[in-house]
Amino acid sequence: MTALKAVTASTGARRRMVSVAALAAGAALVLSGCGAGQISQTATQVAAVNGNHADIDRISLRNVHIVFPAAGSEYTNAKGGKAIIALSVINNGETVTDELTSITTDLGSVKITPPAGDPAFRIEPQQTVVAATSAAAAQGTAAKDEHGATPSTTAAPSTSAKPDEHGAGPASDKTTVNPEKKPGLIEITGLTRDITPGLTYPVTFNFKQNGTVTVQVPVDAGTLADRHEGQAATTEGEHKGGH
Repeated sequence: MTALKAVTASTGARRRMVSVAALAAGAALVLSGCGAGQISQTATQVAAVNGNHADIDRISLRNVHIVFPAAGSEYTNAKGGKAIIALSVINNGETVTDELTSITTDLGSVKITPPAGDPAFRIEPQQTVVAATSAAAAQGTAAKDEHGATPSTTAAPSTSAKPDEHGAGPASDKTTVNPEKKPGLIEITGLTRDITPGLTYPVTFNFKQNGTVTVQVPVDAGTLADRHEGQAATTEGEHKGGH
């Protein structure tokens, strides 16, 4: 009788050990699954964008960034040289036109060139004005915003709008039109130091109606071709210096 009890106890202990081992294996599978496939943390990361953004009262700044210099450009982003600030300025107000009166930064002096034909960098109600990424673009056709679309403004509906085939009037009380406004140009001159991709620099924008806002402005990484050309130029300079 005693031997039978001992065998039964031993069998029960082995069963408990097997159960514990199975639970531990299941927990390990669950934990390892947390870092795999589409439920991993890296699966939810989003791509970095070029510019920063800010809002002050009824003015919105979008895609604010310092442009990476193209090879052979007059803008070098190097100490003593020049750089360009690119952005879109949106006036969300309904009736009041605003004006970008000045920009200040410890990187150097900032020169604002308004869109061609305008005496100042004005942003009319419900309008977007773009600062170009180069002097050539500022002299070209209508600029595009950060999404590749031509800036548009909202105008009053036309009184000659015809009803549709069902006899209904226009679907909206506002009509979006393209102003064909050329972009402005914002240049930092006499740079006090080199401007480096990966860093941000404080820049203060002053508006006549809506006040002042300071933005931590990043540097555009540039296109792959621009980066390769810049690296090639640096390497070539190092080789020449070595000889």
